[in-house]
Amino acid sequence: MQKTISPIDGRVFVERPLAGGTEIEAALGRAAEAQKRWAQEPLAERMATALRFVEAMEAKADAIGEELTWQMGRPVRYTPNEIRRGFAERARFMIDAAPAALQDHAVAPRAGFTRFIRKTPLGVVFTIAPWNYPYLTAVNSVVPAIVAGNAVVLKHSAQTPLCAERFAQAFQQAGLPEGVFQFLHLGHADVERVIGDPRVDHVVFTGSVAGGHAVQRAAANRFIGATLELGGKDPAYVRSDANLADAVENLVDGAMFNSGQSCCGIERIYAQAPVYDEFVERAIALTGQYALGNPMEPATTLGPMVRTAAADFVRAQVAEAQAQGAHVHVDIPDQPGTPYMAPRILTNVNHTMRVMTEETFGPVVGIMKAANDDEAVGLMNDSAYGLTAAIWTQDIAAAESIGNRISTGTWFMNRCDYLDPALAWTGVKDTGRGCSLSELGYGQLTRLKSFHLRTI
Repeated sequence: MQKTISPIDGRVFVERPLAGGTEIEAALGRAAEAQKRWAQEPLAERMATALRFVEAMEAKADAIGEELTWQMGRPVRYTPNEIRRGFAERARFMIDAAPAALQDHAVAPRAGFTRFIRKTPLGVVFTIAPWNYPYLTAVNSVVPAIVAGNAVVLKHSAQTPLCAERFAQAFQQAGLPEGVFQFLHLGHADVERVIGDPRVDHVVFTGSVAGGHAVQRAAANRFIGATLELGGKDPAYVRSDANLADAVENLVDGAMFNSGQSCCGIERIYAQAPVYDEFVERAIALTGQYALGNPMEPATTLGPMVRTAAADFVRAQVAEAQAQGAHVHVDIPDQPGTPYMAPRILTNVNHTMRVMTEETFGPVVGIMKAANDDEAVGLMNDSAYGLTAAIWTQDIAAAESIGNRISTGTWFMNRCDYLDPALAWTGVKDTGRGCSLSELGYGQLTRLKSFHLRTI
């Protein structure tokens, strides 16, 4: 039995039995057969079905948001917006992008021949989704995979099992044929079993670096693709010409929103020397305005982390940095022994400290002084990860020039902690490999078939 412990009060919020061998076998068999029929449906019908799915999800955004808060702790004032904003924006973009992304690729005319390259569905896509943004991460692959003509089997985090069930309910309401979308509640051993099954044609995984290695090992004996979005330690650089008010507002939010539990959240900041002191002062003041407490209360702006062990990991990073000379700011009382972790700004930090080099995934950010652009570039690149990075400046030419030197999947100017569905979502180094979203994301969910037709 899989139990979901709510970080709000420590009680069991959801219990679900894990799928057994018979259920797994049946689900994969249904997916493989349903996919063959689904791929023959016109693209327009697949798009219309996906749009009805999005509308069904939007109609239940408030109820989805409330149960999401109970499952993982984000304040209820924010959780419905995961559906209404990011989820809907990404899904609709990918639906609208499908005709251009999936059209045949023409080649130069040749007398007596018809030649083109067609993008065909892979077959069955196995998506393994995390708890921190359970709908946003899952929609990145689920909707375009189905629009492209694939079947999808979704395994959601044990922390957020109701998300998978909400997907299934909405697809059923949308009229998706049985078997095209399914979910399975699985243990780790059975996840590996599914990846190794010959009926699975692609794996999409969002999670830890260790989890990514486990996925690769499970797929090692098969010639299938794996899209992996793994860890992050995303940096930001505040130049001396930045709009400080805007930089402080957005970077504090980028570091603290969702209790810092965001793949592309800001975990380290480098401020140019002339603005460093003022930036730090303003960041501390703004962080001190967070209301830490019960996320079901409308006034709460910072809820608990997902579990006490996660909060204790962050507390240990902060304590270790403090022992090494870091200064810890913000006077909001912490609640040791609980998942309610108080936000913290750290100064007098450096890259010998784990809090500046290893993923924190909590409401903590370190701020360092950078003498100039070159030093900032060196510090930003001094990481095992590379999902996003951001710069605050008024100089767009400088932003582009500096961006060319940063090892990252997405480079922001005057923005952070955001995913633009028109752009490829990808990463470098230990952040993983592959691409989701944008027209290019369909390339991960289709295979190429060349047509060489000779007329006699």
